[in-house]
Amino acid sequence: MPSNINVKRLNSKDAGFRETLLSSLSLPTADDEAIDAAVVKILAAVKAQGDEAVLGFTKQFDRLNIASVCDLEIPRKDLELAYSSLSSEQKNALDIAAQRVRAYHEHQKIEAGCHSWEYEEKDGTRLGQKVTPLDRVGIYVPGGKAAYPSSVLMNAIPAKVAGVAEVIMVVPTPDGARNPLVLAAAYLAGVDRVFTIGGAQAVGALAYGTKTIPSVDKIVGPGNAYVAAAKRRVFGIVGIDMIAGPSEILVLCDGSSNPDWVAMDLFSQAEHDEQAQSILLCPDASYIEQVQASINKLLPEMPRAKVIETSLTNRALLIQVKDMSEACEIADAIAAEHLEICAADPRKWADQIRHAGAIFMGNYTSESLGDYCAGPNHVLPTARTARFSSPLGVYDFIKRSSMIEVSEAGAQTLGAVASTLAHGEGLQAHARAAEMRLKR
Repeated sequence: MPSNINVKRLNSKDAGFRETLLSSLSLPTADDEAIDAAVVKILAAVKAQGDEAVLGFTKQFDRLNIASVCDLEIPRKDLELAYSSLSSEQKNALDIAAQRVRAYHEHQKIEAGCHSWEYEEKDGTRLGQKVTPLDRVGIYVPGGKAAYPSSVLMNAIPAKVAGVAEVIMVVPTPDGARNPLVLAAAYLAGVDRVFTIGGAQAVGALAYGTKTIPSVDKIVGPGNAYVAAAKRRVFGIVGIDMIAGPSEILVLCDGSSNPDWVAMDLFSQAEHDEQAQSILLCPDASYIEQVQASINKLLPEMPRAKVIETSLTNRALLIQVKDMSEACEIADAIAAEHLEICAADPRKWADQIRHAGAIFMGNYTSESLGDYCAGPNHVLPTARTARFSSPLGVYDFIKRSSMIEVSEAGAQTLGAVASTLAHGEGLQAHARAAEMRLKR
């Protein structure tokens, strides 16, 4: 029996449309202070008490009755065993996904400037950049409501492609339930150590280090609101990739696509959690009605129908626009995590987009392919941060050092310039350091 959801409608012609749209993109923040206060206490305890605090919080939140944090580490042989125990279908799917993710990031390493370079000037001065991978990285993989082997691949593989020496993975296992696909993905991706801990306490352990869990240089990977708050708090002690919010999908459609496909693509993000957001932009009012009908027709078939229904009811938008050009302008204002362009000429419209985490072009490019096996990373900026942030990539696991070797001849020219500027700033020692190398 069809459902009867009426997804919120907007029209770009309506007065106050932009204000209504932007307010619809924001999330309520009533719980933020309470979450942050709890996270502060957890991080302080982990910093002060180390393993003891991690053990206590893991017993409290994940209901694990263990004697030592050492018992929370999964040996490498168990990861291999998890991989071996998969069905041939699961193993093949995981292999293909890992190969494609690795191949994409190998290309990215070459094309995105993730390598050292230098050049020489006429006077013999040499300038350049030295690129080195991070020493140790922590990856957070969600557990609890769902398990995500794809997140293991997307976080660990680019780190290994970058040359990170040691990847430490943390994943919560409430009530001791370990997902074999997650462990198998860790084996395939080359994760070095795995600890079954989660939440803010896991972030704290990775940031500060304990007797058992080593501190890392950077923490990447999505988590719940407590994980996000903890990552924000430890930034500066360690690097972080981004503060991830609820998942988002924005579909730009010219009305030529199968409405069932578009409805299911909207479901694909709504099923993540109740705060996920799904938006359709389309100039064709009758097509929007078709998508609404498809939503009501298909929803009862979905195992996670209640989650999808809550997400669509509270946060989804069906927006009628003047034309596809205006749709692109509005899409840039939304700056969505996932942007699908379901249109006859998707690249035409993609050329007009400036802000999106990932752009999926054409009717056959469902967002779900990007989540699992297309190759590009699925860790993407959310909550409009695509205006200034990028997907996770090899470049997140390297750092750059400037290389400067000034020749004797070069010091004569540059020394005079530096001396003048340093005196102008009132920094005489700077000036003198340059002047002492000048030939008189």
